[in-house]
Amino acid sequence: MQTPFHSFIMSFANLFQGASSQPSSESVEAMFQQILLAVHKSSQDISDLRQECAELRIANASLERQVREGLQYNLYNSRNGTPGFMTPAPPSPQLRPKLSPFLNHSIPAIVTTPSPESIFYRPSPLGENSLTAFPFGNRDIPGFYVVIPAGGAGTRLWPLSREGHPKFLLDLTLKGRSLIQATWDRLLPLTSAARTTIVAGPGHVKSIREQLPDLLPHNLFCEPGPKDSMAAIGLAAAVLAARDPDAVIGSFAADHMISGDDAFLSAVAEAVEVAQKGYLVTIGIAPSHPSTGFGYIRLGDKLGIKEAPNARLVSSFKEKPDAVTAAQYIRTGAYRWNAGMFVTKATVLLDLLKEYKPDLADGLSKIAAVWDDEVKREAVLSEVWPALEKIPIDNAVAEPASAQGRVAVVPATFGWDDVGDFSSLADLLPAEANQPRILGDSHLVLTEQVAGGIVVPGSGRLITCLGVDDLVIVDMPDTLLVTTRARSQEVKRVVKKARDAGWKQLL
Repeated sequence: MQTPFHSFIMSFANLFQGASSQPSSESVEAMFQQILLAVHKSSQDISDLRQECAELRIANASLERQVREGLQYNLYNSRNGTPGFMTPAPPSPQLRPKLSPFLNHSIPAIVTTPSPESIFYRPSPLGENSLTAFPFGNRDIPGFYVVIPAGGAGTRLWPLSREGHPKFLLDLTLKGRSLIQATWDRLLPLTSAARTTIVAGPGHVKSIREQLPDLLPHNLFCEPGPKDSMAAIGLAAAVLAARDPDAVIGSFAADHMISGDDAFLSAVAEAVEVAQKGYLVTIGIAPSHPSTGFGYIRLGDKLGIKEAPNARLVSSFKEKPDAVTAAQYIRTGAYRWNAGMFVTKATVLLDLLKEYKPDLADGLSKIAAVWDDEVKREAVLSEVWPALEKIPIDNAVAEPASAQGRVAVVPATFGWDDVGDFSSLADLLPAEANQPRILGDSHLVLTEQVAGGIVVPGSGRLITCLGVDDLVIVDMPDTLLVTTRARSQEVKRVVKKARDAGWKQLL
């Protein structure tokens, strides 16, 4: 690039050459006039550059301040926000609608009118590649099927959640939609109701049908009993592969919270592109803090796929680390949280299962072969299902396949949380500074000199707190839980004690 100084030198050289051929007083005077003009122009250019630099410094200082403030908010106030996809601090709960955390009634489906002609260009989630175009109104990916495993014992958020009404059926955001409804809403732009399937236990089928009236009956796969994620996802893959041998499936838990839908949909779209190449693909979440409650994915080499510029090989999967190891992972920048989201061809997943867990693959194949015949299905399920191995998809196929370079990851930066306890739930709820979070009607909670914590006024009676900090108070019509945020991960121990003591009707 030619700078003003280079221009000045070139002008002076040209003038000097011209002057040397005509050494008259008039030519010398003209030469100096042109030199003065060049100097003046260069001075003006330099002044403009200085002005631009000053403006850039101001803009950079403003951005640094925003990032610094955002990081501070994310590290100390929120578990699921990450730099680059900030959201403003939520308002006071006094301004939020008074909704019960339970959703026992059917809610009409959300209907949106697509606008295929409107295209929005958005940067990739990591911001290190060129802009990617996605249709804003209609992002349907042909041949892409969504699988939503919906299970849970209701122990981690007890007594708010129960065995018959686990957390995915609850409205934990006070927005009028349960977690499974929010998952449905989020994924529908990429597929359709005809290609959205749910795997659930018999005790949850009725509630799911009530909350998702658009779910087609033949797309609700009922598993006789919990066998962990591999059997649930494998069952869906086997049935969908029989319906469509070219199906690409994406598995997304029913009970996770996600913020930043555009970044999420972009990451899923990239994952589908990679899955088309024959990989088992997972989505890695940019960690906002060194969590000991999540597994980690170590990023490997870039795959160099044009349609999925962020995709990398998975170097390895790491189990939940201790605090020191988690902090080391964060410092390297080479690790992402493992959210258990997998995208792959249904046939590829079944082939991996045949290779690593042949007995499980054989059992699921027998079930899928008779799935459309209800009588035969029940007979085969009762015979085969109890003998299937109970194992997560990570241990069954993802970890061994990653050692052979067959697993890819799409790093993404949308906000994510699995809402694993009341402490993490508290981080996701709005509150005034130093006040407890309230899930429900805030008029039923009165506090004095109380900081932090979370209160669930589910019984309808008034809850008053004086001089206690960081408590978890869950007041339901039939039982009351009081603990601290620091020990909220141990709630399942209380549930076990209640079961052993004969209080099964409360579980």
